[in-house]
Amino acid sequence: MTDWSARIGATANGEARVTFDTPNAARQALDGTVITPLVHLGILEVSGSDAERFLQGQTSAQLSLTNGDFAPLTCFCGTKGRMLANAQVFQVAKDCYWLLMEQSLLEPLKGHLDKFAVFYKADMRLRDDVAPIGMIGNDAPALLEARLDIEPPHVWHQSQQNERVVLRHPGPRPRLIALLPTAELEESWQALAQQATPVGNAVWCLHDIQSGLGWLRSSQQDSYLPQMLNWEALGGISFKKGCYTGQEVVARAHFRGQVKKRLVRLTFEGVELPEVGTEIIDATGKRQGVVFSAERDAYQQVELLAVLNIKEFPEPLTVEGVRCQRQRLPYPLERLDPEVLITHKG
Repeated sequence: MTDWSARIGATANGEARVTFDTPNAARQALDGTVITPLVHLGILEVSGSDAERFLQGQTSAQLSLTNGDFAPLTCFCGTKGRMLANAQVFQVAKDCYWLLMEQSLLEPLKGHLDKFAVFYKADMRLRDDVAPIGMIGNDAPALLEARLDIEPPHVWHQSQQNERVVLRHPGPRPRLIALLPTAELEESWQALAQQATPVGNAVWCLHDIQSGLGWLRSSQQDSYLPQMLNWEALGGISFKKGCYTGQEVVARAHFRGQVKKRLVRLTFEGVELPEVGTEIIDATGKRQGVVFSAERDAYQQVELLAVLNIKEFPEPLTVEGVRCQRQRLPYPLERLDPEVLITHKG
């Protein structure tokens, strides 16, 4: 468990998960407003006079759009177009960008980028002094403004007040991430907890699943083209920018229709959470995909994201012999250009 989460009363619950003594935490997020320490997420900072040019050559985002307001999704790929990390990128100061991603990918991505950074005036460091706090609920935007005096941003945009940065993510309920200096964590947490219930970060990960938003973990590196995680449908790929590592493969897969797998939502009739990477089998016993992520919802039903073949195959699907049911994604599977999304204030 990350040290800063212990300071606000969280208890470790396995790898990259924390809990509180809150009954039916997922239900709390349906009925009210909750806050949670997002210990599974972290920040990689890229700064320097060449920071924008350096990132422009490595990431799927169009960096010129990342202007201190728009905070798009992005990804980093290897030469074969497979994702090494996916992230949200945003500018926090002149020549300074933050990348929000799964904690387990911070060191591996930094190690990969170090090979290229030596040719630029750009520095990278892990921001262990920043604590990501999630807020979920219909009253979350008003609570943020009332308690932290920060105007809530629109989805995939940011707000900033000095060293505090706030992001907004999509979801079945309003979702905000407050990136707070750890030095002022307890004070800010207590201010928010006056009107929000502390819950474990599994609740946030559940809402990611319900949003069709898959965050890569270190064990999943170099496994998927960005489109296999629907990244172009979420505005995470600019097809109008110049070259970046893996760009040729990503573009060819898009324009030639060569994407053979997609991220889908499923509900699982079993009790235990299936492990990431568990095979998904069709009615004939043939492997059709794998579990990408899994969490329990407010009714103790298991919800999944899975990467499945797009061709038709006989159903029902099963995971370790237990049946799954398909659920709708909250977005269409069609290209969404970030150049369009920057002006969207929904």
